[in-house]
Parts: sequence; C-alpha cells; structure tokens
Amino acid sequence: MDDQPRVVVLTGAGISAESGISTFRDAGGLWEGHDVMEVASPEGWAKNPELVLDFYNQRRRQLREVEPNAAHRALVRLEPHYETVIITQNVDDLHERAGSSRIIHLHGELKKVRSTADPGLVYHWEGDLHLGDTCEKGSQLRPHIVWFGEDVPEMYRAAEEMARADYVLIIGTSMQVYPAAGLVAYAPRDARIWYIDPKPRINYELQMMPHVTVVEARATEGVPRVVDELIAMAGKE
Repeated sequence: MDDQPRVVVLTGAGISAESGISTFRDAGGLWEGHDVMEVASPEGWAKNPELVLDFYNQRRRQLREVEPNAAHRALVRLEPHYETVIITQNVDDLHERAGSSRIIHLHGELKKVRSTADPGLVYHWEGDLHLGDTCEKGSQLRPHIVWFGEDVPEMYRAAEEMARADYVLIIGTSMQVYPAAGLVAYAPRDARIWYIDPKPRINYELQMMPHVTVVEARATEGVPRVVDELIAMAGKE
C-alpha cells in the first residue's frame, strides 16, 4: 500500500447536501430553525440539554432516510489505484456506507455518543438519546460531536495525512471554516489539488498552492469526472 500514490480527500457539507442532509450555513446561520449556537455549543448544552438531544435525535433519524450519492460512491473507486484517505467535516456515515475504508471525522459522528465525565468513553448509538442515558460511570451521555468552541482532536492526524498527499480533492466545502479550511496548507508544495464546489471560495491557503484546479460543479457532477481523470492517470504510471 505504501508504494501507491496517495489521494487525500477533504469533504464538507456540500457533498452530503446532495443526499438530502440539511446544512445550516445556507440558511443565515439557522439549522432546521435553530440558532446553531443553541444546538452546537457547550453553552447551548449547558442551557438546554433536552433541546440539544432532541436536535441530534432528529438528525440521526434523518440519516436513516438518506443514501450515499454519486460523489460518495465515486471516491470508493479510487481505492484500487491510490492509497486513499477521506477527511470529512461531516458527521454523517455516508462515506462509510458508500464503501470508503479510511475516514477521519474531524467534527465527530452522529452515530456515536460519549460520556460527559470521561470523553474517552465513546459508544455506538443508533436510536434516540435521552436525559438519563448514562455511561458506565453513571454520567450523562452527549452527542459525539465537536461543537463550536471545542478542540478538534483529529486535526493532528488529519494534518499528518495531508502532509503525505500526492493529490488532494477538496469537495463541497466553503474553505472558510477553520481549522479544517487550513488543512490544505499542510499539503506538499508539489501536490496537485482539485477544488470541487458550485460556488468555490479560494482562501489564503489555497492561493498559496501552485497546482490548484477549480471545478465549479456540484459534487455529484464534478467528483466522478475528477475520479475518472485520476484513475486514467494511474493507468499511465
């Protein structure tokens, strides 16, 4: 595996939106009618944990009603040809369900919960989560989501993966939300980068990279095209 060229993929809300998963940034900071800080911050959790639990219960139910789309499935086709790592800002499991095998979730996972007393106690969770659901130490469970104002524990591993990339795909992300938007700065200077988004916004880190191709298209249109190009390139090496 190590002798294969490496593709590192950074995905954002745009790829999941095409499967029907709501994004809050397209609605003036509202997410399903909620101010995002009410449902995605430690302060919101402290103020009204029942509201937060209900919000993520609804997101978990919604996840059961959607399927991976053509962009998720196209990324799986890279794996026979490239060592492929997906770094996602999304909390859904659509990359897993499409069949990708190496995924780093920067912002947590909807289908996991963790102890409020011991962050190391993480559990798989399919159904609703309620007040009174506790970990083995007796403490309330909370969504395993990185909220605004919290550390991003997987950033270090994601930066390490990006630093070893030969090719980088950036898909469906505004490139304005840090620290994730800064990850491309860790890519080698000679890495070739594709940025696929219907409304691309070139941030400072991307401006500094010499080999960037912007594909102004939705993920389901642009990703299969770029994957086909990468597979064709692999066949010539």
